[in-house]
Formats: sequence, C-alpha cells, structure tokens
Amino acid sequence: MHGRPRKAYKPEEEAASAAKAAKLRGLQSQFMANHHNKIYTKEAVDLSTKLLEINPEAYTAWNYRKLAVEDKLSGIESDPDLVKTILDEELRVVESALKQNFKSYGAWHHRKWVLSKGNSSVGNELRLLDNFQKLDTRNFHAWNYRRFVVELTKRSEQDELEYTDDMIGSDFSNYSAWHNRSVLLSSLLARKADGFLPNKKIPDEYKLVQNAIFTDEDDQSGWFYHLWLLDQTVNVETPLLTSSWPSHSSRISLYAGCSKGSFSKLTTFGSESGSFPLVLYFDQAVGGVSSSTVTIDSELKGNEDLVWEPVSKKNSQVSCVWVARLKYISSEPCFGKEYKVKVRVGNSPGIVSSRGCNFSASYEFVFTAHVHDTVEESSQDGIVSWKDGFDIWDAESKDLNALATLDRSNAQMDSKWRQEAIAEEIDLFRELPDSKIGKLTLARLLMAKAMISDDAVKGVHYNEILELYKDLMALDSSHYQYYKDEHSVALLRKVTSSTEDLSGHLFRCRNMNNSVCLRLNNLSLSRIASVEKLLFVQMLDLSHNELHSTEGLEAMQLLSCLNLSHNRIRSFSSLDSLRHLKQLRVLDVSHNHIGEHSVDTTRYLCSSPLSNSEWPQDEVGSQMPSLVTKYWDAYFVLRDLNLKQLDITGNVIAGDEFSSFVLQVAPKLVWLDGKKLEI
Repeated sequence: MHGRPRKAYKPEEEAASAAKAAKLRGLQSQFMANHHNKIYTKEAVDLSTKLLEINPEAYTAWNYRKLAVEDKLSGIESDPDLVKTILDEELRVVESALKQNFKSYGAWHHRKWVLSKGNSSVGNELRLLDNFQKLDTRNFHAWNYRRFVVELTKRSEQDELEYTDDMIGSDFSNYSAWHNRSVLLSSLLARKADGFLPNKKIPDEYKLVQNAIFTDEDDQSGWFYHLWLLDQTVNVETPLLTSSWPSHSSRISLYAGCSKGSFSKLTTFGSESGSFPLVLYFDQAVGGVSSSTVTIDSELKGNEDLVWEPVSKKNSQVSCVWVARLKYISSEPCFGKEYKVKVRVGNSPGIVSSRGCNFSASYEFVFTAHVHDTVEESSQDGIVSWKDGFDIWDAESKDLNALATLDRSNAQMDSKWRQEAIAEEIDLFRELPDSKIGKLTLARLLMAKAMISDDAVKGVHYNEILELYKDLMALDSSHYQYYKDEHSVALLRKVTSSTEDLSGHLFRCRNMNNSVCLRLNNLSLSRIASVEKLLFVQMLDLSHNELHSTEGLEAMQLLSCLNLSHNRIRSFSSLDSLRHLKQLRVLDVSHNHIGEHSVDTTRYLCSSPLSNSEWPQDEVGSQMPSLVTKYWDAYFVLRDLNLKQLDITGNVIAGDEFSSFVLQVAPKLVWLDGKKLEI
C-alpha cells in the first residue's frame, strides 16, 4: 500500500501465525461468553486485554471494555483518583495494542473515547504521538488523532504548522503532513490570521512545494499539494454572481403562445404560461436566494413576490443556478410596450455558500422587455429540422455582447497577485523534462491563467492546453477518459472565451422565430462545460460527439430544442438534468447506446419507483405498471418534460413496445421518430 510492497512470509513465520490463530480462537470463545453474560470482573477484563494484545482489530473487545469501564465508573464517580487509575489503565492497554498494530482503527477510537471522558491527562499525548510518528510518519490514524488532541489541548494552529514544516523537511513524500498543512492553512487563511493573507502566504507555499517536486519528480505528495495551492489561487472563497439571463443591457422580445411572426434580432421568447425565466448563475452552490435577497423593480404586474427555486438534484436547497419566473401577461393589458426591469442581487444579507461564506459582492443589472401585441393561439405543428432554415450569425453584430455576460467574476476578484503567482509557476514548469504529471500540471496552470486573463491572450493559452491534453491522451492510455474530459472542458472554454470565437458557432433559426442556435457538433466532446456563458441559447446542437451525460444543461433554461444524436448516452437517467428544462419541446437522442447494456449503472443516477415506497402513482403507472417498472428511468425523465418532438431511432431500446409506452408518458407529442402522429 502507498508504494510499499508486502513481504512474503517465511515458513517459521507461517507456523507462528498458525499458533497465534489457535490461541486467539480459544481466547475469543471465553471472551464472547463473558461479553454475552455481561461479566465485568477483573479476570474477565484481563482476558479481553490478552485478546487485544494478540488482535488489536477485535472491535467487539474494545466495545466490551467501554461497557466494563462504564460499569466500574458508575460506582466510584465520587473518587477522582480511582477514576483516573481506571482510565489510565485503558490508555496503557491501547498503547500496548498500538505497538502491535499501529493502524488499528479500534485502538485509536478507544483512545479518543478514553480522553473524551475528561479525567485523564492529555499532556503526554503529543509526546507519545511524536514517538509513534517516528515509526511511521505518514500514518493517517496518528495524524487524525493528532488533530483530535490538538483541539483538546488548544494548541495553536501556527504551532502545528511549524510541526508540519519539520515533518516535511525530514521527508518530502509525507503525504499526511502535506494534507495536514492544507487543513491548517485553510483555517488560517479563512480567518485572515496575522501573517496569513492569501496574496502573501500562498506564493511562499509555492516555493516550499517546488523544493519537494524538483527533489523527487516521481513522488505524488508534492504534486497533490501543488494542485490544492492552485485551487486556492484561482478560487475565491466568497460566492460571486458569474452570469445571468437576461444579461445587463440586453433587450428581449416576449410574446404569448407560439407566434408565427418574425421578430428582430433580439432574443425572442414565447410561453403559453405568460412568464419567462430569470436565471442567476453563481460560481459555487449557494442558498438563501429569495425575494428578500433579490429585489425586482419593474412595471410588469404580478411580480411582487417572486418565488426563487434552486436548479439542483434531490431537492437540495443549495445550487449554482437559481430560477424565478417573471410574468409578462396579466389581467391588465400591457402589449406593445417596453418595460425596464432592474434586478438587485445581494443588497440584503442572506445568500450563503454551501461552505458558509456570505455573498458580499452585490450586483445590479437592468434589461428591457418588449411585450408584443400579436398573439396567436395556434401551435406550431411542423417538424423541426436541424439541417435547413439557419442563418449564419453576423460576426460584426453587437447583439452578442448584449446577450452574453462573459467573465463577470474576474472583475470582482483581486487578480494581480494571482496572475503573477501562476505566471511564475508556468515559467518554472516549462523547465521540467517531459513527463505526464509535468504536462498535466502545466495544462492546469495554463487553464487557471486563461480563466483570469484578458481576452486577447486567452486563445493562445487554450490552444496550448488542448495540445497538452492530446499529448497526455497518447502518453497515458490508462487515464485517457480523464484527459478527454479535460480536453472537452478546455475546448468549450475556448469557444466561449470571446464573442468572436462564440459567434462562429451561432446561428438564427428562421423557422423558430429567429431563435438563437448554437452548433457544437462534431467536436468530439465528452463533457459539457461553460454553460454559464450560454444561458441565452434556445437551440443547441451537440450531435456527433462522445457525450455520456447531459449534466450541466439544466442551467440553460431557455433551451427549447436539443440535438444529442450520435453520442454515447447509455440510458435515460443520463438525461436526468433535462427534467429542469421547462421550455424543452424538441429532443433528438437517436443513434445512441440506450438499452444496449443489460447491466447499466447509469440507470441509478435517478431514483427508481421500486425503491421509493412514497412514489405517487399516476394514471400511466396504474395502467402500465410492468412497463413503468421496466422503463422507469425513461418514465421519470419524459413525464416531467412537455415534448412535442422526440427521436429515439438507432437505439436498442427503440421498438413498438417502447414507442407505445412513450406515447402514454408524453401525450403532447406530435412527432415521434420523424413521423407525425395521428391525434
């Protein structure tokens, strides 16, 4: 384990082990009889001591000793000297057991339990730990226990940080010491202790870990710590608002129903419900988004008490994405007018990250909503084609600047020292000989620099990052999929890094009211990223890629048409994120791998009705219980959508039985597998 090979037993060692096992079986039989009969005499407790000297992993024996100690203490609580004698004996037994097996979970837990009784001296514990850690400097049991003792003794975090200096200085490969250092620094940096400001301390830490990396390039301990430092450099502890839809200064065109009219190059949005989504995207999961923490000033009636909902799995109340639905049709006529809408985020406290940090960078954005006076009730029954009716986006147009909010978070963070620290690391790691870990770290550093750099130099960084991941895929086939995913993330960030790059993939669909269409097909993408830059997109073509999941698309609340054909999706549970897209009407999942695998673990990404006794059975469930059980993942996804067009051809699951099931679950379908349904 951890690079240390096991030694083969010699014949005499095997004989000794067999004798030990025979003795252990005899002791265990007597011990279990005492335990079941609740016998806590001195002889019985001594027997458990002998058992633990042979096998410190006998967890039942440790629990028995706890019961025995409680039994003794119940009669002598008024005598502190006797109490101390009993507890000190337990510490002695634990120490003896640890000499037999330094990694015994039961022994370490029992020692914690004894100290938590409060009558034993903890002054000797750190000295004892020093002796133990000299035997095995990387033992995580000892490091966990050390943190426990430090908390009991109120020893300062600064003193403990100095201890990690000593341990790392004597052994650069001490992963446990590096880990403990990251825990201590996280606390010191978070509370801004004296001498621990990020812009001063983190650059110093880079110098420390460089010594470890360049001393032994093949040791992983320093590399892991370097990755942690990079996260501290790039990530801001307090949550930030990354993007929104509508974005600041944008103009949107609203209409009721499905109008056949052709609107201007504004973002056009139609809804039978007479409302449109207001989307906030934060850089980390937050809670507390409500009408009190987000205020709306608008002449549109009926929006006084907006309800904000997190877009998250399993009804979590924290999420990066929050959505409210702003009404634009009410009992009062408001057609043919323009309305200014002002949104203030964070003016009142209450938005808090999942790590307990308050949203402090309040933000305000204003957009204009034009409500059209042309309303048509007739639905659009024509099939949506991904081949015809698209106009290329005008690269010189200024429309995109109003639609997309790019890199807002960069303006809200102190980036000068971060850029300098990352630039120094890049220069240093370019000097390393070609190696897998060196290339990977350089790619991560360049990605970090690209994220906080000006648009003019981002393209250069992303091109080099993409080449590095291509090299890694060729060098290290065992981690091919990881590199492939990271390559996809870098490619999507490159595409969305500037309006010039993004406009090359954007189109207008004439047959869908000039809806904004983004084509990311044939890019060999295996992962979705940068969706915070794409909240305005209404049609998305991800066909002919290598996607296994739609995770991330739940943020794109305007999405009405989605093409996922010719990917590697294996089940409908991989499409679970689409359940959050209330506007989705067209879905193409043809020519994937759905139903191909008899045992498909991705099916369990969403809950089966078989595992939920409180599952509310609807009409389809009562009429087709066997099919719901068979296709439960498809049922859970499709029942929450309001699809009018679905294509599932080219999948193993496709067939008459599944098609008839789909028609029951999605009754509003007009087109199935390219054929119009008879209604």
